Amino acid sequence: MSEHYYTKKPQTASDRRAIEVTLRGHRLRLASDAGVFSRDGVDYGSRTLIDMMEFRDDADVLDVGCGYGPIGLAAARLAPRGHVTMLDINERAVALANENAAANGIVNAAAMQSDLYEAVAERRFDVILSNPPIRAGKAVVHRILTDARDHLREGGALWIVIQNKQGAPSAKAKLQEVFGEEAVEEIGKDKGYRIYRAKMV
Repeated sequence: MSEHYYTKKPQTASDRRAIEVTLRGHRLRLASDAGVFSRDGVDYGSRTLIDMMEFRDDADVLDVGCGYGPIGLAAARLAPRGHVTMLDINERAVALANENAAANGIVNAAAMQSDLYEAVAERRFDVILSNPPIRAGKAVVHRILTDARDHLREGGALWIVIQNKQGAPSAKAKLQEVFGEEAVEEIGKDKGYRIYRAKMV
């Protein structure tokens, strides 16, 4: 069985590649590598979240499970007067995310190695974004959803993308349990991917 991306220190041999993508009208050149999520190109779920996410241009944003950085870096372009903190348990992904920020001249984003919210335990944000690491298991995914509430400011929102067949209904139910039914909205869907927003009200 091959090693998956939800690991602190990938043992898979490095196999770097360059990806050129346009996300929300911004052209980015991203470095990717073996042992990180979706290393061959930005996955459809992440693209769907990027296309639908909305927040103020001065928002303080957290990207949980950032991989090599496409969601967080796109967010940084959408919030030029704000800041994006990117977290991943995978040290190779964190290094790539920081490298990609620098290579694209994005100065308002930085990545840190963290097991979920560990590195930002005392911090709160205006926005939390996540394409949850499904292969890490339901317990990890649900921790991202439940613990988000402790890291959002009043009026803040969690945005997640999740596939129907990979647990969208149970994720929505968990969000409603944590945030309240009225606070959870399906923002959109595309090819089986659903975008949920849960607001602090």
